[in-house]
Amino acid sequence: MSQKVVVIFSGGMDSFTVLNLAVKKGLEVFALSFNYGQRHKKELDYASLACKTLRVQHKIVDISAINQLIGGSSLTSDIDVSEGHYEEESMKSTVVPNRNMILLSMAVGYAVSINANKVYYGAHSGDHAIYPDCRPEFVHKMNDVCAIANYEAVEIVTPFLDVSKTAILTAGLAMGLDYNQTWTCYNGREKACGKCGACQERLEAFSENGVSDPLEYEA
Repeated sequence: MSQKVVVIFSGGMDSFTVLNLAVKKGLEVFALSFNYGQRHKKELDYASLACKTLRVQHKIVDISAINQLIGGSSLTSDIDVSEGHYEEESMKSTVVPNRNMILLSMAVGYAVSINANKVYYGAHSGDHAIYPDCRPEFVHKMNDVCAIANYEAVEIVTPFLDVSKTAILTAGLAMGLDYNQTWTCYNGREKACGKCGACQERLEAFSENGVSDPLEYEA
C-alpha cells in the first residue's frame, strides 16, 4: 500500500511541481486547495483541472469567512496589486497575515484524519525576502509543532525550500510538466498581467531556463 500524503495545491507552478513530484514518487496524494477570500478563484479552477488530469483526489475548502480576520493584503482586500519585481518592498502588500500557518494547520488536521504522515507545500527561496511564512526558520518551527500537536506526528515537507523558482521550473521541465496547466498572476483576468510580482518571477524563471511561458500575457 502506498504512503498517503497531503499536498497543499494552490494551482500555481510551485505547488503544481510539488504535486507532480509526489505523484511520480508513487505516493497516494490527497490535494488540498483553499478559498480563503483571495482576489480571484482562477487559480482554483486551474488546480481542479490539474487534479482531474492527474486523477488525484482533490478537495477545495471554502474558508473565505476568515477574510474578516486576515484582511489588509492586496490579495484579500480592495487594495491595488503592486507591479514590479517580486523582491521589491512594495510586494509586502501581498502578504496575507498568518496565511501559511493557518493553511498548514488545517492540512495537518486533514492528514491526521486520513492517516497521512506528511504535508507538502511549495515554499522556495525566492519567497524568503517578502514572505516570512516561506522561510526555513518558519518551516522548521512548524515541523517541531506538528510533531507534537496530535498523537500522530505529521512532517511538513518542502522539497524546494532552498532553491529558486528557476530551479523549480528546471525540475518540472525535466519531468515533462505542462505549465499551461498553472496560473500564477495575482490578478484573475483572462490573460496574465505580466506586471505583478508573481508574473515577474514566473517570467524570469522561464527566461533563465531558455524556454517560453505557454501562458498568454496582456503585455
